[in-house]
Amino acid sequence: MRMTHANGTSGRYEEFEALRERAVALRREGRSLRQIRDELKVFNNDLLNQLVKGEPPPEWTKRPNAKDDLREKARELRLQGWTYDRIQAALGCSKSSISLWVRDLPKPERRRTPEEAAAIGRKGWEEKLRIRDGERRQTKEEAKQSIGKLSARELFLVGVGLYWAEGAKDKPYARRESVTFVNSDPGMIEVYLAWLDLLGVERERLRFTVMIHETADVQGAEKYWSDLVEAGRASFNKTTLKRHNPKTVRKNSGTDYRGCLVIKVLKGADLYRRIEGAWYGIVEAAREADQSNRT
Repeated sequence: MRMTHANGTSGRYEEFEALRERAVALRREGRSLRQIRDELKVFNNDLLNQLVKGEPPPEWTKRPNAKDDLREKARELRLQGWTYDRIQAALGCSKSSISLWVRDLPKPERRRTPEEAAAIGRKGWEEKLRIRDGERRQTKEEAKQSIGKLSARELFLVGVGLYWAEGAKDKPYARRESVTFVNSDPGMIEVYLAWLDLLGVERERLRFTVMIHETADVQGAEKYWSDLVEAGRASFNKTTLKRHNPKTVRKNSGTDYRGCLVIKVLKGADLYRRIEGAWYGIVEAAREADQSNRT
């Protein structure tokens, strides 16, 4: 609303005072700022606030402050000896707000020594680890049981993928076409040997080589692999020893470390070609399945 007067400043003051008198009267009747604005046609917020300055808003326009309830609850919990962390977790408010609300209250007495608190923390963490370990083992066992019996085709496909991931491969610049597999996982070795049996590869065509760090239990590893593959010493080549570098710290140590086992198939060129062809057949089939799944 424009306030202009021919007599200049004094006229504008008189007009303002008259408008203020009306605004105050409306305010005392219990009107809200919005109602006063609409009644007097004053749409300038600064001017509107000047008109009702000093007049308290009616009770019905006051909104309850949600933080007031949180503050009272935080003070109540603090008096019960709760820590900031517990209050924060219970009420969902920030520690800075809690600190401001309860700073005049006495600090709760420490009920436990630092050592006792640390022991309780460790016990809780150990229990969490125990639960996680149980869940981990259960998930693995359920997945294991879901496999069931492998068909010949399934074992064949698994073996092709296993070899192509871990076995030696022919290169255009180095035509070897040899079937050589290296791994340290006994389970991988067993699956690979079962796959070779499926393909009709006689065990007499296999040659084994243990590769292991020179500081490990070499004889124990040789016996372990010999027992696993059920082959005598005649089928094993001389063990390959990895020299120790004193500047490095070995992590593959302990009683479970047995190095790697290399399995080479003698006269394996034709077998290698079949493996490579089967692998690219899997690749083609996977592409077609992917395209089908997208449409």
